[in-house]
Amino acid sequence: MEDVLTVYQQPYDPKRPVVCADESNKELHKTPRGTLPAGIGQVEKQDYEYERNSTANMFMTVEPLIGKRRVRVTDRRTKQDFAELLRGLSDEDYPEADLIILVTDNLNTHSPACLYERFEPMEARRLAERFEWHYTPEHGSWLNMAEIELSVLSRQCLAQRIPDKDTLSTEVSAWELSRNNLNVKIDWQFRTKDARIKLKRLYPVLIQQPSS
Repeated sequence: MEDVLTVYQQPYDPKRPVVCADESNKELHKTPRGTLPAGIGQVEKQDYEYERNSTANMFMTVEPLIGKRRVRVTDRRTKQDFAELLRGLSDEDYPEADLIILVTDNLNTHSPACLYERFEPMEARRLAERFEWHYTPEHGSWLNMAEIELSVLSRQCLAQRIPDKDTLSTEVSAWELSRNNLNVKIDWQFRTKDARIKLKRLYPVLIQQPSS
């Protein structure tokens, strides 16, 4: 926990961007009977019956200090999918960075090893050296600021019936563009000193040794 909190206290450095990554899924539902367009002073009417159309995964990455986020929609959330996310961060989103400081959950798919399952050893090593890894602790996923963005995405964009992956990609891309244009940053206020007071129960109890 303190390791992640220390990362969040670092000043902005474009050559060493702090990027938080997380993922979520969305159930895709078709509306066989369709919808009725909104009339004047009315809302759109949608039939209550729906047809389940599998699920899609969304990888969220956010650089909280500058208000930049990106959502990548995929079919799955395997190690190879996460490896492709890392390649995208390295070569598409931050090609000029010396090192990407990555904060992510401690899942078995979230490790440099995933790169070797997707790429040849030389390429995997090149990408692995582009990242500095910081993991949130077990039961501490709230420390990952990408969760904040996923929550906002859910409220502002995903609280509707979405029929397929292509529509989902279109919807989240529009949300991403709008939010990035607003330059919405995350002002993280919880510091290490706060944790040592408010979460004192998480720290070991030191036993005083008797004096000789």
